[in-house]
Amino acid sequence: MTLARARENLLVALDTLRNRKVRSGLTILGIVIGVTSVISVAAIIDGLNGLIQARIKSFGSRSFFITKYPPGVGGFGPIPQKIRMRKYLEITDAAYLRDNVTGLDVSTAFAQSINFGAVQHTVRYANEHVERMVLRGVQPDYSAAIPLFNVAMGRFISAADEEHRRNVAVIGAGIADSLFPHTDPIGKEVRLDGRLYEIVGVFEKDPGLFGGFGVDIFTCIPLSNYHKNYPEVRDVFLLFTVREDADMDAVRNQVVDMMRRRRRVPQNADNDFEIADPNFLATLWNNLTGAMALLTGVISSIGLLVGGIGVMNIMLISVTERTGEIGIRKAIGARKSDIRVQFLLEAVTLSGIGGVLGILTGGAISTAARALASIPTTVSPFWVALGVVMSVGVGLFFGYYPATRAANLDPIVCLRYE
Repeated sequence: MTLARARENLLVALDTLRNRKVRSGLTILGIVIGVTSVISVAAIIDGLNGLIQARIKSFGSRSFFITKYPPGVGGFGPIPQKIRMRKYLEITDAAYLRDNVTGLDVSTAFAQSINFGAVQHTVRYANEHVERMVLRGVQPDYSAAIPLFNVAMGRFISAADEEHRRNVAVIGAGIADSLFPHTDPIGKEVRLDGRLYEIVGVFEKDPGLFGGFGVDIFTCIPLSNYHKNYPEVRDVFLLFTVREDADMDAVRNQVVDMMRRRRRVPQNADNDFEIADPNFLATLWNNLTGAMALLTGVISSIGLLVGGIGVMNIMLISVTERTGEIGIRKAIGARKSDIRVQFLLEAVTLSGIGGVLGILTGGAISTAARALASIPTTVSPFWVALGVVMSVGVGLFFGYYPATRAANLDPIVCLRYE
């Protein structure tokens, strides 16, 4: 087909759409819905993936956590007895790992309380107070292990603070803004659960993912002080980082061996502790987004199927309505391939317009989500290209049968058709 013939067929296709606006609009609606759902959800997922990856990096890409319980256990039901009977981790385990495992950069322990229920930790200064917060007891190396806990003002917990169990605290920017809206917090004394603590530092601002559980709501005190004032909290967490020149898997295996030996775990028994790196957040997120992508795929497939059936229907009607035209074209020398290409081009034009509208609608939804709901969205060229391919593919697939039917019509029968 020549360029002039292709242009002529395209103009005919557009003229057909203009003459049958309502029918054409209803036909491409399914394609618009399918492409819109793919573009908008993909843009949101891509944006959130970037946010999650940045968050994981802020935790430290070479950081590992050792816990008594697996992540998420007990959140939606009772903790299994086998796990509940595990021994608590100890503060001295961190020093043991530091002394016996080669390749470690930092090895530290911490403990925490998250009281958002009936019992809550409270920080007060003058007439201001904060209740919803996370209280964490840490050692001096903690901030070096997790870059997220970077001090913006003042200093972090020192070795002298930890040794002498001093009543000092480093608070999140959100807590500092609430307690000291117009005052420098460094050096001020606050009451933490009724006890006087000196503010020695303020963390950099970090509201957290989706505005929850960021560093802004943390208060960190020396771990020794934490256990002195909160002896009822027995659960301890260990945190270690691997040097850049060391193999992460090899160091992790050494840590497992040392912890099993220290806790006297029998040779054939399972570990009575858990080791996780920040990538477990990425794994959980990928599982979630995988389910979202599957659901989006189902919705978009239904939309594209409905749109494709609509394209086939309108093209079959168009073939019937233009039977006389097909007969005249064949009588003056048009080949089967010319007729087939003409109707395929019309089908692709129909579905292509739906794809373009779907891409524009999906982009508008992602932009609105970023502006109104503060959801990071990214419309990548890949998904735009995929939207185009999907819409064109629907036109070619569902338009082939009507186009072939038109191409195979007998010109004598077509000229007799009224």
